[in-house]
Amino acid sequence: MDEMRPSSGAAAHGLASLFPPGLQAIYSECRRLYPDQPNPLQVTAIVKYWLGGPDPLDYISMYRNLGCPAQDIQEHWHYISFGLSDLYGDNRVHEFTGQDGPSGFGFELTFRLKREAGETAPPTWPAELMQGLARYVFQSENTFCSGDHISWHSPLDNSESRIQHMLLTEDPQMQPVQTPFGLITFLQIVGVCTEELQAAQQWNGQGIIDLLRGVPVAGGPWLITDMRRGETIFDIDPHLQERVDKGIETDGSNLSGVSAKCSWDDLSRPPEDEDDSRSICIGSQPRRLSDKDTEQIREALRKGLEINSKAVLPPISSQRQNHDRPQSRKDSLESESSAAVVPHELVRTRQLESVHLKFNQESGTLIPLCLRGRLLHGRHFTYKSITGDTAITFVSTGVEGAFATEEYPYAAHGPWLQILLTEEFVERMLEDLHDLNASEETKLPKEYSWPERKLKISILPDSVFDSPLQ
Repeated sequence: MDEMRPSSGAAAHGLASLFPPGLQAIYSECRRLYPDQPNPLQVTAIVKYWLGGPDPLDYISMYRNLGCPAQDIQEHWHYISFGLSDLYGDNRVHEFTGQDGPSGFGFELTFRLKREAGETAPPTWPAELMQGLARYVFQSENTFCSGDHISWHSPLDNSESRIQHMLLTEDPQMQPVQTPFGLITFLQIVGVCTEELQAAQQWNGQGIIDLLRGVPVAGGPWLITDMRRGETIFDIDPHLQERVDKGIETDGSNLSGVSAKCSWDDLSRPPEDEDDSRSICIGSQPRRLSDKDTEQIREALRKGLEINSKAVLPPISSQRQNHDRPQSRKDSLESESSAAVVPHELVRTRQLESVHLKFNQESGTLIPLCLRGRLLHGRHFTYKSITGDTAITFVSTGVEGAFATEEYPYAAHGPWLQILLTEEFVERMLEDLHDLNASEETKLPKEYSWPERKLKISILPDSVFDSPLQ
């Protein structure tokens, strides 16, 4: 790492009496947990962020935790960040807003890595991983929350490991800290396999975290990441898949949108006729979503899976427990193009008679989840094209303010298509789409059609969507 170097905690901080108050507050919590390690090894940003350096975290302290064998807690290294919260209170990094709210972004990151036999010092790659996440937070102004998942699509330590993604939850030992500059909580990074990430996306992050806690080799009570773990929790205990399936059925899915390879065609008119008289404008101006529903859809459009490869900034999806009131915050898909498909009063709403939806296989395997985990629970689900402004939002009759209605179930706002599906039709579609299985390769192209509903869905090879003509 060119911009960071390990150093002793004492050397990095100087005398305790000279500590900035925010730094001192975190360090005091560390000393509470590790009274026998007053000078932990640290990774330090050589050029501080507030002096133009690239790394937002001033320090990452690394402690040796002996665990608790009686509780199936393995010995491990415990990493703790300094810099996402306000360490100084003088506006050099974070705007000082008083002590009643969050300090800086309101949290610091932690990580627990299994100590391998013979290791005498902690590996430093987790510090670079934490710096990468911190850069994402500073550049996007996203704040992480317990239950969030991070699609990383690469082994966290750049090895051949199956641990390629992350979930976030409260650190089991670190207590929230009140500082003169606000409150700090500690969010722990938990490394997971692709199958575990997908389960978190399809159900919710906290549910998968709870399952990991019950499997000692996959995390255990303190959620310790083992980069050499070769089996998913579903390999270790096949019954856990049933718990996920039941959770989706009972709770629905927290995944409200993905970035995808998808497109749609209006079959009710020639594609070159942009001003066809059958394009009906609803009223004198387009019917508009309520502020709440506009924000819901924006949130859905911004969320996503990075389908091809790791992005420059990791795509983050929020796993909120409160489905009805999504937080108003920037997210990883926010861009001028995604904002452009949000309803605007200068764009006409067109009612369509017949539509053809096209998805690649990876996107298509999420359709049953969309129907069962979202629409049957009165929610919506959005596919946002990764190659342009196109978006497809499925809505149930329980979603207020949608411009698709039971009378006119297909409606478009520019490149954004809404499809309203009744519960009865959803059940029928689920029966017809039973062979869309994520674990099996399907011979493509594959087509599903409901002529009386004037709806057609095609599952097509990736190459169709990679073509510049698409």
